[in-house]
Amino acid sequence: MKNTKWNKLKKGISLAAVVLIGLGCVVRSEKNPAITLKDAFEGKFYIGAAMGRNHIHETDASTMEVLGTHFNSIVAENVMKSGMLQAKEGEFNFSQADKFVEYGKKNNLHVVGHTLIWHSQAPRWFFTDAEGKDVSPEVLAKRMETHIKTVVGRYKGQVKGWDVVNEAILDDGSWRKSKFFEILGEDFIKLAFQYAHEADPEAELYYNDYSMANSGKRAGVVKMVKDLQAQEIKIDGIGMQGHLGLEYPTIEEFEKSILAYSDLGVTVMITEMDLSVLPSPRRDMGADVSTNVDYQQSLNPYTEGLPDDVQMKFNARYLAFFKLFLDHHDKISRVTLWGVNDGDSWKNGWPVRGRTDYPLLFNRDNSPKTVVNEIIQLAAKYE
Repeated sequence: MKNTKWNKLKKGISLAAVVLIGLGCVVRSEKNPAITLKDAFEGKFYIGAAMGRNHIHETDASTMEVLGTHFNSIVAENVMKSGMLQAKEGEFNFSQADKFVEYGKKNNLHVVGHTLIWHSQAPRWFFTDAEGKDVSPEVLAKRMETHIKTVVGRYKGQVKGWDVVNEAILDDGSWRKSKFFEILGEDFIKLAFQYAHEADPEAELYYNDYSMANSGKRAGVVKMVKDLQAQEIKIDGIGMQGHLGLEYPTIEEFEKSILAYSDLGVTVMITEMDLSVLPSPRRDMGADVSTNVDYQQSLNPYTEGLPDDVQMKFNARYLAFFKLFLDHHDKISRVTLWGVNDGDSWKNGWPVRGRTDYPLLFNRDNSPKTVVNEIIQLAAKYE
């Protein structure tokens, strides 16, 4: 009789544990000392998430519970981009960015600023005069200096690291012909890092880009960083955007890039991580936000959920990459997911609008996917 009662009690305890984990609560046992992602990776690297407006305003308690339970680093998805902060010259709006930084301070999180210089969401006035013509190199450099020093200076000592420049190198290793490059040439990179360092000498400074496992881009980024280092420009880390597919990039090429960037004497970060399960209009789309492909039903096959075989591929792929990160945790300082749950993800609308994707570690209802526990168990083997 006692055994029957004890078995029922054990089943009840197990069920309660499952429910609590699903809600993002911390449950520990002797066999499973860490059941949150941030616990699992403690002493190895930060595990982060991008915060959008809904997170910054804490509109959904369940999402914020998951964010607070599983992650110890945050990055601003959009509210720190130049077009958001200074839509008109000299008129800074820090209301959203301030909320983001305050959330990080309040919760003792590692805060990353994203991004100071990026061609894609820079306001047009940055590059033109009153007549709509390109400004001189001197004017653009001064506008960059004012913007960077105002933003970095405001959060001095609060933001631990900055994505100073985003996506300046093309997949073949050549320079992107952005307005920054057309007006200032390669010097725009040097100036951006110089201004950021002058504004906050203690902040870490990063270069961030997508398709960083491509051999051409790898070579271009390595050359660019070596050129900065030769000029004694402070650069602390390289962000490898982890926009993954089920088939690309290969683990082997991704690993080559981790090693190549680490050999430069800088830290490596896996940024903007997500894993799309949807068919790609073409192999390796990269992550150029200007890309837009017309909707086709064949490109949106999983509106009602993932088939078991696709879910298994998804789990195996995430596990393979986290094994890679753990194998090189001495070189990697942070792994950041681009959102908290599937409903947050930009991949639902890129490169095809109106799709249903499943790229993150938590479902739309904030329950953890089965791979979360598998990742935690994997990390335990690296104690």
